[in-house]
Amino acid sequence: MFPWHDDRRFNSYSSYISREFGSRVQKISIDAGFSCPNRDGTISTGGCTFCRNDAFNPSYCKPEKSIRQQIEEGIEFHKRRYRRATSYLAYFQAFTNTHKPIAELERLYREALSVPGIIGLVIGTRPDCITSEILEMLKTLSYQRSAYPSYQRSAYPIIIELGVESPYDSTLSRINRGHDFATARNAIELVHSYGFPCGAHLIFGLPGETRKMMLDTANIISELPLTSVKFHQLQIFKDTKMADEYLANPADFHLFSLDDYIEFVIDFIERLNPNIVIERFAGEVPPRYLVSKPWLNLRYDQVLALIEKRLEERNTFQGKKF
Repeated sequence: MFPWHDDRRFNSYSSYISREFGSRVQKISIDAGFSCPNRDGTISTGGCTFCRNDAFNPSYCKPEKSIRQQIEEGIEFHKRRYRRATSYLAYFQAFTNTHKPIAELERLYREALSVPGIIGLVIGTRPDCITSEILEMLKTLSYQRSAYPSYQRSAYPIIIELGVESPYDSTLSRINRGHDFATARNAIELVHSYGFPCGAHLIFGLPGETRKMMLDTANIISELPLTSVKFHQLQIFKDTKMADEYLANPADFHLFSLDDYIEFVIDFIERLNPNIVIERFAGEVPPRYLVSKPWLNLRYDQVLALIEKRLEERNTFQGKKF
């Protein structure tokens, strides 16, 4: 048994969910038609150089559909794939899901919570698009759970996921992120101060970052009040500014091979605070979106199995060198 009270060699999201809810709870992705301040002119019109949001959207996620329709189709999809799931979190995933007036945000979130089977929200957003006013609204909303008296929690769970990507300002500037790392740090601390679980997304392999810089990221994020992390290996998407940069100067980019990534990510989690839950080790998108080559067309669960096998072979675990 490891500090997270099971025998897996990392603090897994599935175990965290079981501890929190007592059973499997599945995320249902939603595209609610949000934009992004880095695209609509609020900050910039160029967007992040790596971004192609539709590469991650499930087929049922279409902004022209109502939130209720997307959730109902998503539940049917996941019932076939994950038969043990009976409760669901509505995952506002596409683009920046706090980038609207507060009254409109509340209307959208309430619509999601009104769908039978939905027991809470996951809200994906940018660090520069989370405010005390939004968190106050979410805090009030979370305690309005009378529609589900059989659900034995004091409030709807609401989880905030922030796209941090990198702790290095030079990298954030190069990828046209539109904010610095201090903004991400402040946002994480603000979310934590309101009592909401906070997750961070990180990309490994961004241009300009050495292996040491990427490994040092584990020390930096371990100091933050994060609940969870998602890791993504850099993938180059078609029709992005980064694709143009990559095709012009491929030597500027370090794209991990599968074997190298497995060794790297294990080195990384050895340094990671064992209290932080790992939700994903790698990204997975359909190969048709990629300029870079996928890893032998492996699905994420196959990559995860290889990582767990290598953890066993190395007799190591998350936090061993923390």
